[in-house]
This record gives sequence, structure tokens and C-alpha cells, in this order.
Amino acid sequence: MVHFCFAAWYTSTIPKSPIKDLNFSRLIKFVGDANTELARYDGLLQGIVNPQVLLSPLTMQEAVLSSRIEGTQATLDEVLEQEAGLIENKSVEKTQDIQEIVNYRKALMLAKDVLNEQPITLSLVRQMHKILLDSVRGKDKLPGEFRKDQNWIGPYEHIYINAFDIQLLSFMRSLSLFTLLKMVTEEWAVL
Repeated sequence: MVHFCFAAWYTSTIPKSPIKDLNFSRLIKFVGDANTELARYDGLLQGIVNPQVLLSPLTMQEAVLSSRIEGTQATLDEVLEQEAGLIENKSVEKTQDIQEIVNYRKALMLAKDVLNEQPITLSLVRQMHKILLDSVRGKDKLPGEFRKDQNWIGPYEHIYINAFDIQLLSFMRSLSLFTLLKMVTEEWAVL
């Protein structure tokens, strides 16, 4: 099955109402419990002098899991051992996989810092892409630039074709404009 993506999602593959007869009253308790836990977590972060101490392992785990999409074969333990200088005599492939995860985390941290002050911009996306491809496979694929060719994701029988290269820049500009307008609207609402 081939899915073409002309925008964020190809709308014909998304059902109009994916869940019928949803009993919202049964979910209220779970929503309340989740909200309580989020408030507790937020309170915990407020009381920590350096919240990065708690967030760092979580962002590293996110980097490990997200990098698997690209075929990266490294574990959280291997990345932490590498950062601590405990791994010696590792293969070139393992070193590159670990570097991809480290790059992912650096890009994530950049985004976190920048997005506290400004919306998503094309420049930010390019900076993150450059960080992601630094010293790893793909380093020769124009780091920091939007692709100029179509790419295909997945095995042949379940291929996903993302936005065509001609449309990509237009979509990215729309995303950037949307986040700018959202930020401005939120600031005006406060006034």
C-alpha cells in the first residue's frame, strides 16, 4: 500500500470519526489522575535547582528511541557508557550510531532553548538538521539544507512517500508562519 502525503497527513487515510460511542465519563478519572501526576512532576521540577538533572536522562531516552527510526542500533546504556568514556574498541558502526543519538539530543536541546524565545523558524530547522548530520551517515547530504529530491520511507509494500521536494519549502514556511501567528496571538491574549 502506498500513501502519498501532500500536507501533514493524507486526509483520505484518516477516518472521520475513529472512535464511536466513546464513553467520556469513564475517562474523566484517568484524565484527572494524569493531570494530578503532571502537576506533581511540574512541582518537582520547580523545586529542583537544576531541572536538567532530571530531564537529561529523559531526553537521552527520547533520542535513543527516535533514532531507531533511522536504523540506529545503540542502547541508552551504550550512549551513557560512551559519554562516561567507558567504552573502548567499539566498531565504527557503533560509534556512528552513538554519535547519531548524541546529535539528536543536541538538536533537541537547541530546539528547547530556542523555542522558549521564538517560534519555529526555517533557520532553526536548518540548524537542527545540521546538528543531526554532524559526523554521521548522511553528512554528505547537505546538512542544514532542505532536501531537493524525493525520498521514500519503508519497505516497498508499505512505502510512505512524504511531501514532494517541490512542496517541502512551502509546507515548512506555512509551519513557521503558523507558529509565529500562534505565539503572537497568545501574547495578545495576555495583554
